[in-house]
Amino acid sequence: MQEQNSFKKGIADGMPICFGYLSVSFAFGIFVMNQGVFKWFHAVIMSLTNLTSAGQLAAVPIIALGGSLLELATAQFIINLRYALMSVSLSQKLSSSVRFIERFIISFAITDEIYAVAVSNKLPVGTRYMVGLATMPILGWTSGTFLGAVAGNFLTQTVVVSLGVAIYGMFVAIVLPVAKAHKQTLYCVILAISLSLIFNFTPFLKGIGDGFIIIICAVLASAVFAILKPIEIKEEENE
Repeated sequence: MQEQNSFKKGIADGMPICFGYLSVSFAFGIFVMNQGVFKWFHAVIMSLTNLTSAGQLAAVPIIALGGSLLELATAQFIINLRYALMSVSLSQKLSSSVRFIERFIISFAITDEIYAVAVSNKLPVGTRYMVGLATMPILGWTSGTFLGAVAGNFLTQTVVVSLGVAIYGMFVAIVLPVAKAHKQTLYCVILAISLSLIFNFTPFLKGIGDGFIIIICAVLASAVFAILKPIEIKEEENE
């Protein structure tokens, strides 16, 4: 059975993702150091062992404010739940030569971009290809975090604050195209923002931890529109 299992091909396919992650994680490194409670190696270890931009961004303030482990774990579960769905989908693309234990190793490096590149292959993908594909993005994400965390000690405060905000711009850029394509997504985002403002300005709700606020707003907004206005997925008919 033919398969795509070239480590070099995986490296080549992962290189563009690497450069994309480098710039984003640079901003993340600065964002971590802006909290005032982390050392540079804390940021690097977080990026090296997690590889989830949204999850890490949510985790940093929870940790910085002394949130509970339950709060942290729940937030990560909700935010990163999509990776479980990607894993199920990607498992159908993996070659039969990929062993059971190797699937667990591959699952560590599943991100939106790595998943998209892997499933776009015409042939089933093997372990060597997936390891190559994941290597460069992991290096890019970790190296960018290191550079951002270290640069935060040398750049002026104005530049540091500006770059720290840049990571939020990345998530805005991710949401906007989808919001333009589907009004349901736009209204869902607006509802989540509205709920967040309610928590922020309502006295008896302000005591709830930031992590739980993220969880509540995300789950409530998603549930409301999943029930009332679900996005219809149109299946393309085979010609």
